[in-house]
Amino acid sequence: MITEKHPFEPFLPAGARMLFLGSFPPPEHRWNMPFYYPNWINDFWRIMGLIHFADKDHFCNLKEKRFDEEAIRTFCARLGLAFYDTACEVRRLKDNASDAFLEVVTPTDLKELLRRIPTCTSVVTTGQKASLLAAQQLICDIPPVGGYVDVSFDNGSGERAIRFWRMPSTSRAYPLPLSRKADSYRRLFEPVRRDI
Repeated sequence: MITEKHPFEPFLPAGARMLFLGSFPPPEHRWNMPFYYPNWINDFWRIMGLIHFADKDHFCNLKEKRFDEEAIRTFCARLGLAFYDTACEVRRLKDNASDAFLEVVTPTDLKELLRRIPTCTSVVTTGQKASLLAAQQLICDIPPVGGYVDVSFDNGSGERAIRFWRMPSTSRAYPLPLSRKADSYRRLFEPVRRDI
C-alpha cells in the first residue's frame, strides 16, 4: 500500500511560543489552502477567530468558502504560533481524514522539532492520535482533554520545560459544540495575552 509524506514544511515563526500538532493533513482534494487545518469543515480557524476576534468567521471568506491564508499566516507569526503534525509519513487505510484509518509509518521527531524553536514553551495536540504520539515522544501521560501536564526533556544543552496541552479535536466529527471547544482553547492563550 502506498505511503504519503507530509505535504507541508513545519511553520516555525521566529519567537514561536506554542507548537500545535495534529496527526496529519487530510487528502489534498479536501484542502482550500496549502496550510495547516486546510479543510473547510474543520473548525480550528473558526475557534481562533472566536477567541481572538469574537468572530468565528474572521479568517473565512464565506462567499468563496475558503480560509484567508495570508491573514492566518500573519496572525500566527505575530502570536508566535508554530504548526506541524505528529506524523511525517502515513498510510491511509481509507481515502478520508479520519485518524481511525491513519497508519503512522514515520512519526515526527518532536524533540528535534522543539530544538528548532527554542522559545517554545507549550506543545498543543488537537486530537487523540496526536496526543498519543506526542506523549510517547515526551515520555509522559496523556493529559485530560482541555488540560495539560508539565514535562521536561534534554534539548542537548540541559533540561527544557514544556507544558503539554491536549485540546479537543477541531473536527466536526468530534461531538462538542464550537463554543465549548473555543472555551477549552481559550485557556491556552491567557499567558500569551498578558505578554503581547
